[in-house]
Amino acid sequence: MYELMIETTFSSAHQLRGYKGKCEELHGHNWRVQVIVSSDKLNDIGIAIDFHELKAITIEVVASLDHSFLNNVFPFTEINPSSENITKWIYDSLKKKLLKTNCSVSSVTVWENDTASATYYE
Repeated sequence: MYELMIETTFSSAHQLRGYKGKCEELHGHNWRVQVIVSSDKLNDIGIAIDFHELKAITIEVVASLDHSFLNNVFPFTEINPSSENITKWIYDSLKKKLLKTNCSVSSVTVWENDTASATYYE
């Protein structure tokens, strides 16, 4: 089994609904997203997926989040824009987009700062 990893970033603001503390106030983050995919086969030139393609797909997924107020972006209009929910949403979105490739998503980790992250995997 092969695992490949890319990282990208996006910036956005959010407020956590129902949270008692500083995070209930409007605030922003420079988020870092790490995507790990796996594949048990390589193509005819010996790669599972081109890193540029994987990064482009990931950037396409997070584009709607970049420079936005997450509380106004579906599905975060209905669910809290927590690090955990953002991570799962990115995972689920990538899972659909990677169906046409030799790879599947192993995990997605989202950092809201240098010392705090959430990871989702199945």
